[in-house]
Amino acid sequence: MSGNKEQAFIAVKPNGVQRGIVGEIIKRFEQKGFKLVAMRLHQAPVDLLEKHYCELSDKPFYPKLIKSMSSGPVVAMVWEGLNVVKTGRVLLSETNPADSKPGMIRGVFCIQTGRNIIHGSTSVASAQKEINVWFKPGEVVEYQNCAQDWIYE
Repeated sequence: MSGNKEQAFIAVKPNGVQRGIVGEIIKRFEQKGFKLVAMRLHQAPVDLLEKHYCELSDKPFYPKLIKSMSSGPVVAMVWEGLNVVKTGRVLLSETNPADSKPGMIRGVFCIQTGRNIIHGSTSVASAQKEINVWFKPGEVVEYQNCAQDWIYE
């Protein structure tokens, strides 16, 4: 997708859900001007997580990642807007919270990489793949946001 219709997959991991910071993450994406077009609180089964993280299956941390992600509910979301993938990665900041910029999500709420509370698409192509893993056709809503003219030129 191009322009302000680009979509990103963002997931608050179980530790972020348990810590009660889902609303703060949603708030940051909304305040930036992005449009929420899908959201689900989901106890992710292992097979879904294995499909989602298939590119990491040969990494030594993979078993711990799957165990952590299946330990509780995940809030899976699709956000839409101009450069939402790139900007979303900036809002999340570095995978290692110690390297994150002050004020960014992982910089504020995280200490260790293994508990970095949130996943975000790394590219438009990975976003589409991840959206298709987590959401069925028709579950991503298309609508006109009444604030669009106040956000985009």
